[in-house]
Amino acid sequence: MTNFATWVRPDIVEMPAYKPIVPFEVLSRRLGRDPDDIVKLDANENPYGAAPTALEWMKQGRYFHIYPDPEANKLREALSEFLTYPKERIICGLGADELIDLVLRVVVAPDDCVVDCPPSFGMYPFSTHVNAGQYVQVWRDAQFELDVAGIEKAVLENNAKVLFLCSPNNPDGSVIADATVRRLLKLPVLVVLDEAYVEFTGVQSRIGWTLEYDNLVVLRTFSKLAGLAGLRIGYGGFPTWLIPHIMKIKQPYNVTVSADLAARGALHDQAWLTDKTTRIVTERKRMVEQLAQFEFLKPYPSHSNFVLFKVEGRDAGELKKELEQHGVLVRYFAKPGVDNCIRISAGRPQDTDRLVAALQSCQQST
Repeated sequence: MTNFATWVRPDIVEMPAYKPIVPFEVLSRRLGRDPDDIVKLDANENPYGAAPTALEWMKQGRYFHIYPDPEANKLREALSEFLTYPKERIICGLGADELIDLVLRVVVAPDDCVVDCPPSFGMYPFSTHVNAGQYVQVWRDAQFELDVAGIEKAVLENNAKVLFLCSPNNPDGSVIADATVRRLLKLPVLVVLDEAYVEFTGVQSRIGWTLEYDNLVVLRTFSKLAGLAGLRIGYGGFPTWLIPHIMKIKQPYNVTVSADLAARGALHDQAWLTDKTTRIVTERKRMVEQLAQFEFLKPYPSHSNFVLFKVEGRDAGELKKELEQHGVLVRYFAKPGVDNCIRISAGRPQDTDRLVAALQSCQQST
């Protein structure tokens, strides 16, 4: 009798699974709390929810029974106007995650090298392993600065096909200087620059650089800016040689009708997007100031909508569990480079107040 389980690729059997955030509804039931009584600061989501225009556009949608435009033309036109960037250089996807996978599927053959700079976003190694690539790590230093010389060596020695850069970096919120990006773009490698959090930096996106560099992809998303994480809608600027091949292999209807409507609706309310981005950055700074009273929390500088804290003198995993009991959710890390750390998303003022009160209770219990 055939053992079909042996047909699974050996590398898939061996690869670690990506560990996503536990769904909100599951945690709500587990904690015995109403969802409205939970402060969710564990996934870098927009605490203000979806842009009102996004919701209004979805309500007015008429063609949910019809397959969407495979090329997402109306959304790409709206993005072109929003970015002042050519429509034909834009590809939209099921979140930036899909676009990461599509780039690797086009460029990386089995055992081709992909260079990453951890600690960083977990989808880079995940998608590399799924696509049977060789994953090479060039570790950041203790302050999350890139080892530029190490990256150059790794790319050249391994004949790397793809280099992932994340700015602001997840999970610490550090940014990469223009000069560093330009230096790395001189390498014979496709640089994928992930700008999922760029709106919170106060600096301009480098998506326009893709018109200058033939080896640059810049990825962005509606998840953080417009509060559309649940609809999974991302986009990017791509070099011309790569676009037809990605369009050839992507799922034909990857951007749903509802996601398309919501994204275009959000782009029609720039004032809301700017206001909420400003509020989140302001609250990030206030959160750091408020949490300075807790000596066991040491923040890393952040230019994003979250802050990474080193936990000193106590177990970060236990602290996460204690905060959960108070209805406050944070992200816990226990891996190289971010061992015994928690990452806290910037919320609304009332969310920060709940966080502080919960931490004070945790402090008193020790």
